[in-house]
Amino acid sequence: MSELICQACSTVYSMNDPRWQCDCGGLLDISFVPAFPLEKIKQRKPLMWRYREAIPIENDAHIVSFDEGFTPLSEVVIAGKKVLIKQEHLFPTGSFKDRGASVLISKIKELGISKVVEDSSGNAGSAIAAYCAAAGIACDIYVPADTSEGKLAQIQLFGANLNKIPGTREDTAAAVLKAAETVYYASHYWNPFFFHGTKTFAFEVAEQLGWKSPDTLILAVGNGSLILGAYIGFKELYDAGIIDKIPRLIGVQTENCAPLYHAFRENLKKVPEIKGKKTIAEGIAIAAPIRGNQIIEAVRNTGGHFIVVSEDEIKESLKEMCRRGYYIEPTAAAAIAGVKKYLHHHQQGSGGDELIVLVFTGHGLKAGRKMLEF
Repeated sequence: MSELICQACSTVYSMNDPRWQCDCGGLLDISFVPAFPLEKIKQRKPLMWRYREAIPIENDAHIVSFDEGFTPLSEVVIAGKKVLIKQEHLFPTGSFKDRGASVLISKIKELGISKVVEDSSGNAGSAIAAYCAAAGIACDIYVPADTSEGKLAQIQLFGANLNKIPGTREDTAAAVLKAAETVYYASHYWNPFFFHGTKTFAFEVAEQLGWKSPDTLILAVGNGSLILGAYIGFKELYDAGIIDKIPRLIGVQTENCAPLYHAFRENLKKVPEIKGKKTIAEGIAIAAPIRGNQIIEAVRNTGGHFIVVSEDEIKESLKEMCRRGYYIEPTAAAAIAGVKKYLHHHQQGSGGDELIVLVFTGHGLKAGRKMLEF
């Protein structure tokens, strides 16, 4: 039986209860048993919704989709090593967040909700605004005032009401929580339905590898919507007996904002809120990730760890990838910088045949003006 379960107090709610958190204030997860009819999947169009039986939406009539998904998994040489990069910057709104938005807005449509609020450093806001536009759902998007212009243009042109909040990313989160007291919160980190969209990333990677798991997955991490989605997805495939292992998860953070790295390294019971410095990787500039403990647990469960990279390393990796024809945003370049550092420190004992997957999370067109500044 599918249901919502509180992480903190274990209260159970119906999947059709229009809520994004427990009455106790705790985070909700979805208890759901997916199915993977591989023969049927193979015959369907190459979209994320080909895994229909593994996505917790009841009625197909409520699905909101732009035929997104099945982005290329391309071989690229980084620091002399062949790795596979999933080109998620090629999604309709230019980031992997479309995965989560498609499932979350489909559920919101199923619930009959007519208006939502969301906060974002840009990409999730763009995605939620686009899918709300397709679904005929009104939305207010809250962003930090210094968000890249390309993302702000997207949000406004999709018809969302844009609220630019002065101060930090945490100030933006505080502002939306006030609004969420009276309007449904379509959050990409509080709302568990978002993760059941981003988990389709794992399904695609596994299928593109012939229903196998990579050895290692290296991802830039802020609020964790991709790394947690990937963990959920690979775990579901493993539990279903389709793959024989869950990949090692390596989270990459910027030195200027690395609460997960420090909490993991110091073995803290709770991720402390830090005072983050400004970073060009705005998509992972999260000083207080709401699901921080859950992210660390997922990384630890896979034998993974966290890496930090400097602003200069991110800039260098961004320029390198752009000069090779991949127009990605700075947050995506953080993962490239991370894989270089990972290979430098960890490649010795792997025998050279380690299968590593990383992700171009967002398109460079979203941050073109900022990128020209360095």
